[in-house]
Amino acid sequence: MEYTALLEKQILGRLKIDNPWWTEGRIPSYYQEMSPRLYLDIFYPLVRDVSIQRALILMGPRRVGKTVMLYHSIQRLIDEGVSPQNIIYVSVETPIYNNILLEQLFSLAKQILDKEDSQEEFYVFFDEIQYLKDWEINLKSLVDTYHNVKFVASGSAAAALKKSSNESGAGRFTDFNLPPLLFFEYIHLKKYEHLMRQSKVEWDGIESDIYSTIDIDKLNSLFLDYINYGGYPEVAFSSRMQEDPGQFVRHDIVDKVLLRDLPSLYGISDVQELNSLFTMIAYHSGMEFSYESMSKESGVKKETIRRYVQYLEAAFLIKVVTRTDDTAKRFQRQTTFKIYLTNPSLRCALFEPIKIMDGNIGDMIETAIYSQWIPRKGHIAYANWKMGRSQGEVDLVGINDALQKPCWAVEIKWSDRFFDRPSELSSLQFFMEKNHLPQALVTSISKGGVKEMDFGTLHFIPSACYAYTVGENTLRQARKSFGL
Repeated sequence: MEYTALLEKQILGRLKIDNPWWTEGRIPSYYQEMSPRLYLDIFYPLVRDVSIQRALILMGPRRVGKTVMLYHSIQRLIDEGVSPQNIIYVSVETPIYNNILLEQLFSLAKQILDKEDSQEEFYVFFDEIQYLKDWEINLKSLVDTYHNVKFVASGSAAAALKKSSNESGAGRFTDFNLPPLLFFEYIHLKKYEHLMRQSKVEWDGIESDIYSTIDIDKLNSLFLDYINYGGYPEVAFSSRMQEDPGQFVRHDIVDKVLLRDLPSLYGISDVQELNSLFTMIAYHSGMEFSYESMSKESGVKKETIRRYVQYLEAAFLIKVVTRTDDTAKRFQRQTTFKIYLTNPSLRCALFEPIKIMDGNIGDMIETAIYSQWIPRKGHIAYANWKMGRSQGEVDLVGINDALQKPCWAVEIKWSDRFFDRPSELSSLQFFMEKNHLPQALVTSISKGGVKEMDFGTLHFIPSACYAYTVGENTLRQARKSFGL
């Protein structure tokens, strides 16, 4: 589109609409009424910090609340005394901004505010920045030029954002990943934290926090709701959307990623292939796959499937979990691996809500627990090995990369049977003995407690309590990683 005086007038008008606080002194009530995500308390101090000359890049899947977090940050800035006229918000995906450089948009906003030559401190938010070609070059140039401005950008197309920020923004960008709602957040946003009780457990000689509940039936009901509807804040709080999650999640999230984002980023011509692959993965979340078997089943070449899996992972839709053997040895060639949805409610949207005792509820419990771990740094895997004529497996293993040894193990069960019959956990016993692990954790439906076995200590905890505990630790680790 040719840049004309008429186009500039339209852009100026749009900028005024997008920044109502310039005249009203606050963000729109629609955003004010939304409960802030707990990640805001970690994100906002990074927005406020102008001492380091770096842009802050907020990344994550569609509809996890990135735009809302930007608006809540803007309101906090205003509440803390920053002039509303020194805060600029630009939604880069707005069609009228197509191919307009970030610096030009910044200059036009300052023109409206009559601050073209001002040396004041500004906070500038670019939402959905991936829609501007070469955004990272534009943004790096702004960071280098305007030392009195804090630039914050968000984007959904994680693949392009991560790749670009790593290559072109070295030393100039700070990445902040916003995952789907954690179960810990879900409970707090729903105001059910009174159900939880914090206690201590000794683990490897260190006291660790762990949670129990005063009402396991209610917590399990909430956990099931979380699995079906809880990954996206809007769905979690809207009974109307929960009546037809497919309409909202599938059309507004999955289809846009599969039919628009990924094809435009990677030049995918056969979107039907990609869509079929994702649907198959979603239905079998938590199961073991191989490129060989996926190729045979779909008729698509192995290399093509390998690329599609990488794209889906980069777009935050799935997580590939590597396999180790009974000694946590890495395989030179990964022939089999597990794939989990990053958010269990994606499956509900594509198919139907899952019920508490459905045949595949165990896979979705496992998916929900893995989704609490995915945002963290650290190497987690599953262990699988031949054990005589049978196969041994442990669901979740923490790997010490320096020593190439497992440091902890978790067996995920949606059953209380093993609390009463812990000797039936033969794979876990074998793994603990082989790797000299003094203790391990086993999840259940409702039973918790400690069982002292000949081969070590087993800590039993209800799956929902474990998901809540891991979620809180994930938030804590995120806070710590930014020095907060």
